[in-house]
Amino acid sequence: MKIPIISTPDKPLTASSQEFLPIADITDDIVLYRDGGAALIMESTSLNFSLLSEKEQEAVIAAYAALINSLSFAVQIVVRTKRKDITSYINYIDENAQKIRNPKLAQLMQGYKAFIMESVKKKNVLGKKFYIVIPFSQLELGVTKALFSSTRRKGPLPFPKSYVVKKAKVVLYPRRDHLIRQTGRLGIRLKQLTTNELIELFYSVFNPEIPTVKKEETQ
Repeated sequence: MKIPIISTPDKPLTASSQEFLPIADITDDIVLYRDGGAALIMESTSLNFSLLSEKEQEAVIAAYAALINSLSFAVQIVVRTKRKDITSYINYIDENAQKIRNPKLAQLMQGYKAFIMESVKKKNVLGKKFYIVIPFSQLELGVTKALFSSTRRKGPLPFPKSYVVKKAKVVLYPRRDHLIRQTGRLGIRLKQLTTNELIELFYSVFNPEIPTVKKEETQ
C-alpha cells in the first residue's frame, strides 16, 4: 500500500516571489498593479518631536492636524524597521584610528570604539525608514473600464501600460504635490522614489540581507 503524499517525490521550489505579488510592473517611477491600479511611493525624513520646544511642538501638532483635515484621498504610511550592520562603521573607525599620531586622541578613539561595541551588545541598533504610499484605484480609470478589465484581460495588465501610466500620473501627481507642501510645514521633506529605487526597495523587502556577526577579539 502506497500513501500518495509520502510516495510523491520531492520537488524543488522554483516559484519566485514575483508570482505572488500584485505588482505587474514598475515604470516611470510608478508601481503598476495587475488589476489596473497603481501607486506612488515617497520616502520621508524624520522629525525628533521630543527635542522641540513647547511652542514648536504646538506648531507641529497644528500643522499635522491641518494636513490630516486637508486629505481628500487615501494614503498609507509605512514604517520599515531594519537591523543595522555597523561593521563598515567599525572599520571606518579603525582606519582613522591608525592615522592618529597623538597618543591621547588615539586612546579616545579606542574608548569610543569600545563604547560603540558595548552598546551594540546590550541593544540592537535599529534603523527606521518612513514611506508614504499614494494609491490609484482601477475604479479611477472609470466604471466602464473597471468592468471591462474584470471580464477581459490579456497579459499582466488589463489595459495598455502607457494608458494606465498616463491616467495614474494625472491623478497621483497633484496628490503628491499637495502632500509635499503640507509636510513642508512640519519640517519634513518628501522624496518620490525613482524606478530603480522602487525596484531596490521591493527586492530588499523580499530578499533581506543576513546581518553579519562580528566575532569578539581574544586577548
